Amino acid sequence: MKLDGKVAVVTGAASGMGKAIAELYAREGAKVLLADFNSEGAEVVAKGIAESGGTAKALKVNVAELADVENMVDTAVQEFGTLDILVNNAGIMDGFEPVGDIADEKWDKIFEVNTKGVMRAMRKAIPIFLEKEKGIIINVASTGGFSGAHAGAAYGASKHAVIGLTKNTGFMYAQKGIRCNAIAPGAVETNIGSSMTNINEFGMSRAGMAHSLSPRAGKPEEIAQAALFLASEESSFVNGTVLTVDGGWTSAF
Repeated sequence: MKLDGKVAVVTGAASGMGKAIAELYAREGAKVLLADFNSEGAEVVAKGIAESGGTAKALKVNVAELADVENMVDTAVQEFGTLDILVNNAGIMDGFEPVGDIADEKWDKIFEVNTKGVMRAMRKAIPIFLEKEKGIIINVASTGGFSGAHAGAAYGASKHAVIGLTKNTGFMYAQKGIRCNAIAPGAVETNIGSSMTNINEFGMSRAGMAHSLSPRAGKPEEIAQAALFLASEESSFVNGTVLTVDGGWTSAF
């Protein structure tokens, strides 16, 4: 098994890509902390993993809250003895608002979850990884993190920031045994759309032009396979970069 004996934290693990990543990691031998604001959903995933012979613990976490993020990492260490892999997957969408229409409150909320939550989890994990001289961080960004029209201004900016944070971290700690990479999924069959409210008609019409070129929507399990590669020794020389998993969508641009 590719992750035998490893301990992983996966945020947003109650559904979609996070659920698929957590389940695959468990099948590959990892002990997984399932972090999600939807604690009931996380408990269901943990139960399923246990019934399949894996090891998992569910924990209610709001990644926009510092105390929750720090408790998440502490709980993984207390429960499983250490931390080897951090997967920052939790995220929310905007309403496709262009910059002329975005409200401060919406901007702040998107960045609290999509960017600051990622930074805080990384910051908490780094001392553990430095002591071990080994650690893996995987940030789930988006093709919207390097393209301009896959969502609104706030979501796009938040994911651009995650990619910048990923690259900086990969370089800074490259000689400390720590690898940090990002996955940039294209359109994927998840429930992230449930976080969208008051869709901006103008923004959606513009972004829809780019979305119409996507060859198909991916499966969460396809993103999980990329996350397994980045968590395993098969990617030992891959660091500070972005793995695009979009079926060829952005190769058109």
